[in-house]
Amino acid sequence: MPPVSPELISPRSARVSAARRLAKRNFRGKDRLFLAEGPQAVREAAGHRAGGQATLVELFATVEAAERYADIIGAARTAGARLHLASEEVIADISTTVTPQGLVGVCRFLDTPFEDIIAARPRLVAVLAHVRDPGNAGTVLRCADAAGAEAVVFTDASVDLYNPKAVRASVGSHFHLPVAVGVPVERAVAGLQEAGVRILAADGAGDRDLDEELDKGSMGGPTAWVFGNEAWGLPEETRALADAVVRVPIHGKAESLNLATAAAVCLYASARAQRASGGCRSVTELVG
Repeated sequence: MPPVSPELISPRSARVSAARRLAKRNFRGKDRLFLAEGPQAVREAAGHRAGGQATLVELFATVEAAERYADIIGAARTAGARLHLASEEVIADISTTVTPQGLVGVCRFLDTPFEDIIAARPRLVAVLAHVRDPGNAGTVLRCADAAGAEAVVFTDASVDLYNPKAVRASVGSHFHLPVAVGVPVERAVAGLQEAGVRILAADGAGDRDLDEELDKGSMGGPTAWVFGNEAWGLPEETRALADAVVRVPIHGKAESLNLATAAAVCLYASARAQRASGGCRSVTELVG
């Protein structure tokens, strides 16, 4: 195992205190640092660079975790991160989870300017317009990553990208694709439209059916899906900004789909349509 710094005996250590405070949004914003917990997130952080800098700046690990995940420790050292062996008490003090996995990384902010996303002319984008639950936000980010989206936009009405629960729910996807934060929804929609992207608002009360849109072959072009609040969906003023408001058809007796499930269906539908050579198949064929 690569050498590491001396064990941090006390949770009152200055380094531990500095990491612990990143659980709060105001300190994250002040320091422009956030926490990544668990082997998958830390592994992805160790391999990520932005603006010529390594994203992972510090890593706390129990002795057991350091031995089990020697590859991650090695990657962290290669990235130039400061390494600390820590007691389980220290890890528990820093971690925001009930059952920590022995690794907690301190990472630099990695969001991308919205202008850079537009300039890249993306073909598939997820816009989180009014998403307040961090677990849902992280899961939608993970879905977008899995579907091959080229960017995600968190509007100024959505939860903090760096909320620890959002980071955990993304399972490393924070480090895989460009994400813009704090963008007013009107600006997000207008900018994407100017870049040639069609805006589809996902809403259970939409006047267009996703299956029908797929069957008529209208979803093969650059597309941004706008997702709303978990409880009340999208407000009328946001729906009015979109080129179309689309509902996911409910073929059974379920009252509705939750946000993350609906996002996965919509994003994969667009991904399939964009990759199709002989037209689109229906959503039921895609997920059946």
